[in-house]
Amino acid sequence: MRRRIAAFDFDGTLSKRDVLGEFLIRFAGPWTVLRSLVRHLPLAIGVVRGRASRDSFKAVLFADVFASRSEGALFEEGRRFAGRILRSRLRRDTLERLRWHTARGHETVLVSASLEAYLLPLAEAIGVDHVIAVRLEADAEGRLTGAMEGGNVRGPAKAELLSSWLGDDRAEIWAYGDSEGDRELLAMADHAVWVGRRGP
Repeated sequence: MRRRIAAFDFDGTLSKRDVLGEFLIRFAGPWTVLRSLVRHLPLAIGVVRGRASRDSFKAVLFADVFASRSEGALFEEGRRFAGRILRSRLRRDTLERLRWHTARGHETVLVSASLEAYLLPLAEAIGVDHVIAVRLEADAEGRLTGAMEGGNVRGPAKAELLSSWLGDDRAEIWAYGDSEGDRELLAMADHAVWVGRRGP
C-alpha cells in the first residue's frame, strides 16, 4: 500500500506570514538582530536584488544571533513562541486542509526553513506527524555554534529531505507552498497546491 503524505511549508502557507524574524528578535533582542543586519547590509541588498544567496545571508545572520547561546534557552523560547503562533499566527484555510488530511489518515509533515525549536512543539499541538526544518548545531556543553546542522531547508533541499524521509516507500503526496523556495517540493508532489493570499 502507498503511504499518503501531506507536506506543508510553514511560513506564509500554514502561518499568516513569515515568523522567523520575530523569533530572532524575541530570542536575542532587537539590537542584536539590527547590528547583524547593518553588519551584513551589502549581502542583504544582494539577496533582495537576486545577486546573493539567501542561504549565505541566513548563515551569517544565525552566526551573529545564536553563537554561544544556550540550546536549552532556545527550546524554552521556542515552546513559548509556538504558543503565540498557535493563538494568532495560523491561517484558518490551510489549517483546515491539514485537518482534512488528518481526518483521512494521511501522514502530515512540515517542510520548512523555519526553526525546529518552535515548529516541533507547534506540530505536536496541531497534530502534525513529522517535522523537517532547520536544526541549529550545538556543542557538547549545550552551547549553540551559530551554524545550521545540515544547512538550510529551502528550494531543492526541501524535496531532497522529504525524499530521504520517505526512503524507498511508495507514496501519494500532496504538497502545499507559497513561494519560490517551495517549487521543488511542489514539483515532486502528485497534488501540488499553491497557497496565495486568497487561500489554497
